[in-house]
Amino acid sequence: MSFLDELKYSFKAKNNFNILIYINLIVFLFIQLFKVFLFLNAKTSQEFLYYLAVPANINNLKTYPWTIITYMFTHESFLHILFNLLAFYWFGKLFLQYLSQKQLLGVYILGGILGAVFYILAFNIFPVFNEIKEISIAIGASASVMAIVFTVAMLAPNQEIRLAFLGNFKLKYLALFVVILDILSIPTDNAGGHIAHLGGAFFGVMFALFYRKGVDITSFLTKFLYWIKNLFSPQKNMRIKYKKSKSKTKSTSTKRESDWDYNARKKAEQEEIDKILDKIAKSGYEALTASEKEKLFKQSK
Repeated sequence: MSFLDELKYSFKAKNNFNILIYINLIVFLFIQLFKVFLFLNAKTSQEFLYYLAVPANINNLKTYPWTIITYMFTHESFLHILFNLLAFYWFGKLFLQYLSQKQLLGVYILGGILGAVFYILAFNIFPVFNEIKEISIAIGASASVMAIVFTVAMLAPNQEIRLAFLGNFKLKYLALFVVILDILSIPTDNAGGHIAHLGGAFFGVMFALFYRKGVDITSFLTKFLYWIKNLFSPQKNMRIKYKKSKSKTKSTSTKRESDWDYNARKKAEQEEIDKILDKIAKSGYEALTASEKEKLFKQSK
C-alpha cells in the first residue's frame, strides 16, 4: 500500500499506534513548511508555536487551552522528534503485547496531559521559575512516551530489552535509571521537560497499578472520544431486516430475528474484526489470511 492508502487504512482500522506516529510527523512537517514560509518573507518570529505549545503561565493557558493536547504532538527539531518516535516505536510495540490499541491511545494522551500538569504546577510553585514562567512553553511527546515506558515496565518488570553497545537490561532497571536521570537533570538544562517526563512516568505507574486491580483508568477517555465521534457523525438508526424462511412442511411461517440473537451475532462479528485488527497491529496487514482480508474489506464498506 502507498503511504496515503496506509494512512487512510490506519484511521479506518483504528490502528492508534500508526495514527499517533502519523500525527506527530504531519505536525512536524507543517511546522517546518511554515518556518520556510517565514524565512522567505523575511520573518523569523516563532510566535506560531504559542498556538501549539503548552505555556507555563496559567493565564496564557486560559487563552490557548487546547495546547495541553497539541503540545504532545509538536516537535521543532529533527533530533527531538526522531528520539521521541524511536522510543515510542520500540516501547509502543512492547505495550501492545500486553494491552490494546485503545489503551495505548489513552495512556499516550492522559500521560501527556499529566506531564503538562506537572510542568505547569512546578513553574508556578517553585520560586526558581518565577522569572521565566511568563514566557516558558513546552513541546514534545516525551511525557506521553514516558507514560508508555513506565506502563510496560510496571506490567512486565523482568522483561529484557537489548540496548546497542550496552547489552540486555530488564525494564525495571531501565525505567529506574531514566527517572533518576530526569530528577538529577532538573537543575542543569530543560528543567520543564524533565519535570514533564516525571508526570508522564507517574501516570504510567498509576495506570499499571490500577490495571492490576482490574480497573482501566483510561476507559473514560475512550467513551468520551466515542461520544464526540457520534456527536459529529451521528449514526443512522439501525434497522433489522426480517426474512421469510420456508419450511419443508406444508405450512410457511415468517421467522423474525430476535434482538437477543441480533446483538449476539453482531457482538461475535465485532470480536472477530477486533482480533483481525490486533493481528494487523502486531504483525502487519500482510500477515492476514485471504479470508481475514475479505472479512475486513466487507466490514469497511
